Amino acid sequence: MIVSINKTKTTTIRRLAEVVFGASAPVLFSLLSLSANAQNPAPAKPQSKPMALVGGTVHVGNGTVIEKGVVVFDKGVLTAVGDASTAFDKSKTEVVDVTGKHLYPGLIAMGSTTGLVEISSVRATVDNQEVGSITPNVRALIAYNTDSEVIPTLRNNGLLLTQATPQGGTLSGSSSVMELDGWNWEDAVLKKDDGLWLTWPAFFAREFNFDDFSVNLQRNTRRQEVINSLAQLFSDARAYSEIKNPPITNLKLEALRGLFDGRQNLYIRADNSKDIVESVKFAKQQGVKKIIIIGAEDALRVAEFLKENGVAVVLGETHRLPTRQDEPVYQPYRLPALLQKAGVTVALSYGEAYWRTRNLPFTAGTAAGFGGISSEEALKMITSTPAKLLGIDNVVGTIEKGKLATLVVCKGDILDMRSNGIDHAFIRGRKIDLDDRHKRQYRKYTDKYEIGEK
Repeated sequence: MIVSINKTKTTTIRRLAEVVFGASAPVLFSLLSLSANAQNPAPAKPQSKPMALVGGTVHVGNGTVIEKGVVVFDKGVLTAVGDASTAFDKSKTEVVDVTGKHLYPGLIAMGSTTGLVEISSVRATVDNQEVGSITPNVRALIAYNTDSEVIPTLRNNGLLLTQATPQGGTLSGSSSVMELDGWNWEDAVLKKDDGLWLTWPAFFAREFNFDDFSVNLQRNTRRQEVINSLAQLFSDARAYSEIKNPPITNLKLEALRGLFDGRQNLYIRADNSKDIVESVKFAKQQGVKKIIIIGAEDALRVAEFLKENGVAVVLGETHRLPTRQDEPVYQPYRLPALLQKAGVTVALSYGEAYWRTRNLPFTAGTAAGFGGISSEEALKMITSTPAKLLGIDNVVGTIEKGKLATLVVCKGDILDMRSNGIDHAFIRGRKIDLDDRHKRQYRKYTDKYEIGEK
């Protein structure tokens, strides 16, 4: 990968290309030059001196708002958070005036394929699943691509953390929490293998009819067969987990060990109310400690059950039409607030899309606008609540002293697409270059039409 080419190197590379490739050299060189000009910004350098952001409105992420706040961080860690009276050593600190602006914790995208899929129609850029239906030992972690063109577009809407999530089959593998900045996955990982992903066999299978573009529901005839195979796998894994030092390592059973001692979550993809209830009961019978439902379109119908069992939900895309014909048209918009009012822990995602994940903050804004909850309550659904579910709330999710300096400075309301404009972004105190493909294309065509031939 070529990042930059100066004039001297250009001449050397051109001559080398002519020797090796002959007549094809000009074409090859043009492609290399084009690639060099289209690279994402390099990862940010570590914080070199203390920095203070002063005068802005600090949205802590736990419901607290500090007017004319002061946020100080050093070596990537928040050292002071408070109002205008907060003291710090100004002589040794770089002070940035952010008066009139808003500070938010870095937003967290749960259940995303960002970094695993670049162009869905180009197979070589798709690495989000493996062959087979039962692959618990598959790790999304090592497939995560820090050079993805998608990543900078997410940062420009305030998203600084993502949960790289495997897809496909019944038991897809494990996800990991990644920071949206780094040279490679080893640099970017915040938490390895936080949980396993199970797609519960639905009672009804959806089949798309290309003749009239309708969706037909048919009973899933293989459902019980799949459940039986899962029961056998979990039974074997539970027995295996009780062996401290097995003489032979079974990779599939080893991957499930963390479910039985609470080190990992079990994320269950389920939408239908019957499927949600059955999948939770199944997991509890198998001894799984931490269960989270993903998608959960029918969660409101079983809200009391979820509350009683302490099961959180991560809703899928809510910018959609209702699934059922008898539901109000704004039901998906109101669903996050309705579930929260019913006592269910709720986090938001944008499904498992990758490009569209950048719209996540606006789903929280919609939940506030249509659901009758405050913007601060909606903000929790994409900051502190996901952090708690992922087990990383001790380091991110809120702007509090002692946590990582992973935060953004916004011109206006981060949940509002009209005023959402990120001025600064920091990951572990590193100041992120906010250039991206969208901005490059904007500059390119702005120059063309403003400076081009008349």
